[in-house]
This record gives sequence, structure tokens and C-alpha cells, in this order.
Amino acid sequence: MLDGASRVELTPVSTVPNPVKPAEVQKQFAAFLKEALNNVNDKQIQADALTEKLVRGENVQLHDVMIAAQKASVALQLTIEIRNKAIEAYQEMMRMPL
Repeated sequence: MLDGASRVELTPVSTVPNPVKPAEVQKQFAAFLKEALNNVNDKQIQADALTEKLVRGENVQLHDVMIAAQKASVALQLTIEIRNKAIEAYQEMMRMPL
């Protein structure tokens, strides 16, 4: 039983690479959120453009319009749920006693 435990290699704290600074993590997280929101916005714009083309009678397949609209809808719903979870987590942290 001890043989299996002795084979586990643990990295000492002193050999861990330089820790990432909180300011860097904050910038990376902000950049990630901004990129994700831009992707959701792009999907909305693409769906709107295809819908307008369909309404004007241009050569656009109905299924392409519906797929683009559904992708935009799912992306927006996911974004809203992530926002709700983040707000819920923040509120839970604020309720924690010090």
C-alpha cells in the first residue's frame, strides 16, 4: 500500500514557476469576457443580416437563416446564464461573514 503512495511525485512549492500576478489574471479574464461578448454580438449581427436578406427576397436559404438565428439565441441565453451565475456567486461572497 505504501509502495503506490511512494511513487507519487509531488512538486515542492519552491520549484513552482513564477506565480501569476492578480493584475495579469484580471486583464486576461477581462479580455476573455470581452472576446466572448464580441462573439455573441457577431452571431446576433450575422443572424440579423441573414433575416434582412430573407425579408428583402434575396437568395438566402431559409434553413441558413433559422440556424443562424438559433445559434445567436443559444449564445445569448448562455451569456445571460453565465452573468446570472456570476452575480449569484458575488452575492454569496458578500453574504459571507468576515
